[in-house]
Amino acid sequence: MTFLSQAIAVLAVAPVNDGEELTGVARWAVDLMNGFGAPGAGIAIFVENVFPPIPSEIILPLAGLAASRGDLQLAEVLLWTTAGSMLGAILLYSLGALLGAERLRAIARRIPLLKVSDIDKSVAWFDRHGAKAVFFGRMLPIFRSLISIPAGITRLNLLLFALLTFLGSSIWNSLFVLAGYLLGENWKVVGPFAEVLQYLVIGAVLLLIVIFVVRRVREGAPVEE
Repeated sequence: MTFLSQAIAVLAVAPVNDGEELTGVARWAVDLMNGFGAPGAGIAIFVENVFPPIPSEIILPLAGLAASRGDLQLAEVLLWTTAGSMLGAILLYSLGALLGAERLRAIARRIPLLKVSDIDKSVAWFDRHGAKAVFFGRMLPIFRSLISIPAGITRLNLLLFALLTFLGSSIWNSLFVLAGYLLGENWKVVGPFAEVLQYLVIGAVLLLIVIFVVRRVREGAPVEE
C-alpha cells in the first residue's frame, strides 16, 4: 500500500466536521509529497500561507507521518515546510507593501463605519508592536498568514520580518510535524486541539468586530474628509 492510500485510509476514520473537503486537501498534499518528496510539503505549506483556509494542521502532521515511515527525511521536512512558510509570508508582505498605508486610507474612506483615523491608529500600533505581532502571529491560525500584510503596509524592516517569520514558523511547523512523527498512525488526535485553537481565534475576532460595529454605530460614524 502506498503512503497516499495509507494516509487516505487514516483520514477515513478521522473525526472531522467536513470529511469530504478535508480528505481532498489531505489527498492533494500527499500527492505533492509523493511526487516531489519533502519539497512537496514545502509547496503545500507555501500555498497554505497564501490561502489560509487550507489547514496546515493537516498537512504538517501528514508530513511528519511520512517521515516516521521513512518516506521522507524529518530534517528535510522541517527545512522545506519552513521555507514554504517564509516564501508565502514574503509574498503577502510584498502585497502589503504595494498596497501601502495611503491606499488603505483611501479604501477606508469608502467603507461604511470605518474612519481614516482607524487606519492611522492601526499603523501606529503596528509601528510599536509589529515585531511581537509577527512572531506570535505566526503561531496562530489565520493570523499566521494575514499578519504579513500589515507588516508590509507599515514597511517593517524586511530582514527583521524574515527573521521573526523564520523563528515563529519554525516553532509552529516543528510542533505539528513532530506530532505526526511521534504519534504515527495516531497523528489525527492533534486535530481536535488545533480546531479548538482555531475556534478560539475566530471567536475572538468576531467578538472584536461586533464590539467595533456597535461602538461605531452608537457614535454615528461621522465621515472624515
